Amino acid sequence: MDLGIAGKWALVCGASKGLGYACARSLAGEGVNLVINARTAQPLAEAAQRIGDETGVTVVAVACDVTTPQGRAEALAAAPQVDILVNNAGGPPAGDFREFSRDDWIRAIDANMLTPIELIRATVDAMIARRFGRIVNITSAAVKAPIDALALSNGARSGLTGFVAGLARKTVAHNVTINNLLPGMFDTERQRQFTAVVAGRMNVAPEVERQRRIASIPAGRLGDPHEFGQACAYLCSAQASFVTGQNFLIDGGTYPGTF
Repeated sequence: MDLGIAGKWALVCGASKGLGYACARSLAGEGVNLVINARTAQPLAEAAQRIGDETGVTVVAVACDVTTPQGRAEALAAAPQVDILVNNAGGPPAGDFREFSRDDWIRAIDANMLTPIELIRATVDAMIARRFGRIVNITSAAVKAPIDALALSNGARSGLTGFVAGLARKTVAHNVTINNLLPGMFDTERQRQFTAVVAGRMNVAPEVERQRRIASIPAGRLGDPHEFGQACAYLCSAQASFVTGQNFLIDGGTYPGTF
C-alpha cells in the first residue's frame, strides 16, 4: 500500500535506537525525509547514515536535548517544515514512588508531558495551514494498565494523554490528526534495563525475569520494534485521516480488558 506521504518531512525524537529509530526507519521506507533527534551524537549519526543508505531519503541528525527550549529550537530549525511529528522520550526511572523527590517528578513531567506539548504547539498551526499534519506520541501501555514500579511514567504520560484527547478533536477537521502509540514489552534496550531493575527487586537473574515476562505475553514473545514502526507509519499516512485522539495499544495481547 502506498501511504501517500512520500516527500513529506518528519521530526522524530529519540530516534537513535529502539522504538524511535523503528518509527523513523518505517517513515523513511515510505519516502519521508527526516530530522532525527537524540542526545548522543555518535549513535544518532550512525542511525542517520544507516537510514539514508537504506532508503535514499534525506536524513538530518540533530544531537540535542529537546526537553530544553534551545534543543527544541535546534531540532525544529533543521527541517524546512514539519508535516509529521513523532514525540518520543526515554521513560523516567523505575522505582518506589516513596523514593522520588519533587525534582524527580518535575523532570518526568517535563520530558514526557510538557516537551511533547511544546513541540505540538510549535508545529500544529503550520500543519493546519497546510491542511496536512500527523502527530504521534509514543507513550506506554502503562497508560492503560499502570505498573507500580513506573509511577513517574504512569503520571506524566497519562497527563499527555488527557491533553491530546481534547486537542485532537479540534485539529482533525483540518486533516491534522494526533494519536498515541502505547507499546507493551518490546525487545529494546529500555525493556532490558527495566527487566534488570525488576529482577534486582525480586532477587533473581535478569534472564529469569525476562522469561517470566515473555510468558505473560499471549503472543509468547517480545515485540519486534519494526512492527511498532510500521504502526506509526500507518498513523502518519494519508489513509489514517479519520483516526484521531486514539490510544493504539501494541502489546501482544497482554492487556486483558475489552476496552
